[in-house]
Amino acid sequence: MNEVILDTETTGLSVKDDHRIVEIACVETKNLIPTKNVFYKLINPERQVSEDAIKVHGYTNKRLEKEPKFKDIANELVKFIAGKKLIIHNAPFDIGFLNHELKKINMKIIDHKKDIVDTLELARSKYPGSSNSLDNLCKKFNIDLSKRTKHNALLDCELLRKVYINLIGEKEPTLIFQDPNNSDFFSKDEKIKNNKYSKIVIKPSPKEMTNHTSFLKSELKKNYF
Repeated sequence: MNEVILDTETTGLSVKDDHRIVEIACVETKNLIPTKNVFYKLINPERQVSEDAIKVHGYTNKRLEKEPKFKDIANELVKFIAGKKLIIHNAPFDIGFLNHELKKINMKIIDHKKDIVDTLELARSKYPGSSNSLDNLCKKFNIDLSKRTKHNALLDCELLRKVYINLIGEKEPTLIFQDPNNSDFFSKDEKIKNNKYSKIVIKPSPKEMTNHTSFLKSELKKNYF
């Protein structure tokens, strides 16, 4: 089964206030190696983008007014993700918004029991007591954030792919077909690249240790006393 790394940007934080999607990116991978099959759209949300959201992603109503509406791209999106594992950071947020949009046009919603990996939940289980935002996880794993001046769904998908590789303890997949026994198998830059995204042992900070201890105490009390 191929994977799809998915991210959205929205007009605001809650579907209860009828906020809408303004940007969606889906990057297909096979064994976490990009297949170059990408679905990416900017979307006219048909409502005002909140000022707080503009500060996050930079998309104004003027920028989005000539973009397609969700109903115009929905069939292509659903076809793209069909039968694939979804990898999402904070999945309830993105799935909630996608289903909100699908309901508006009377299309079948995405089953929350679908094969979905929530990397936020995975990170919380590995690093309880820590902030597990995408930014902080990139910093934890030494992933370059220099291009992320604002949230961008397509860039965030690539960052999330690298974060997920580190969370599950895998090495960064590569497409190198030379003989690995050759001393020149890796160039200096390739060695740095492969070391950079190999499994990393993270030394917790004193604050993280304190938070983790508090978490364990609360769990012990909750489960055993």
